[in-house]
Amino acid sequence: MEVKPLSNAEFMRFQRFIFEAAGITMPDSKKALITGRLSKRLTALGLESFGEYFKLLASGLHPNEVQMAVDLLTTNETYFFREIQHFEFLRTQALQERSRPQPFRVWSAASSSGEEAYSMAMVLADCMQTTPWEILGTDISTRVIDGARRALYSMERGRHIPPDYLRRFCRKGTGEYEGHLLIDSSLRNKVLFRPLNLNTALPDLGKFDMVFLRNVMIYFNNETKRQVVARVISTLKPGGYFCVGHSESLNDITQAVKMVASAIYQKEA
Repeated sequence: MEVKPLSNAEFMRFQRFIFEAAGITMPDSKKALITGRLSKRLTALGLESFGEYFKLLASGLHPNEVQMAVDLLTTNETYFFREIQHFEFLRTQALQERSRPQPFRVWSAASSSGEEAYSMAMVLADCMQTTPWEILGTDISTRVIDGARRALYSMERGRHIPPDYLRRFCRKGTGEYEGHLLIDSSLRNKVLFRPLNLNTALPDLGKFDMVFLRNVMIYFNNETKRQVVARVISTLKPGGYFCVGHSESLNDITQAVKMVASAIYQKEA
């Protein structure tokens, strides 16, 4: 069965759908992305048009399919130790705090498939010694959260892992897992993953020493950015740090933090 092309009117419906579900503004240039990511679902469901699929989503009778559509439209590619300066900064802060009794807590707020959170874990495992530490990884996509918990990645995704960390914290796949790496259980057990929508009121997550929210705000309009950033900053301890992507800025978004390094902000102590 051939799927009919995505019309402009149908595309506008999906733009509204993903904005209402996740606060993401999908520009007109993303029409091909929506077509590519949803076409397989239409084929699997035996649907001929994107209009039919939208009616299915809007019916309220298929919440699992709604989550599937959200997953497909929000998942972004990432890799270990992306924008390495932030991990060097994390290491510096962790070393300064490693004599304290209370846990050092870090939140990967748009963790996607988990590479960012496990990169954090490698840094903290390396430098915190006996100081307890915790990492929370969250994402709106339940599918990528499940993958993060599994912690199995292609070797290509791990090309930026420092060689020492690769030896200490990763296990090389064999047999059917040839060409893959598995994050060691000592790290997997220290990272908690859970689904979470930053575009809604946050549950009680506790307070964090550092939060990474990188390369996701570029998909939000300014008002959504302000709302999301305010929610995230509320979880920071006084003096805590907020890292954004190097192509992002909090200028004109909030006065609650000040820039202390490239794409790194600090909450007032």
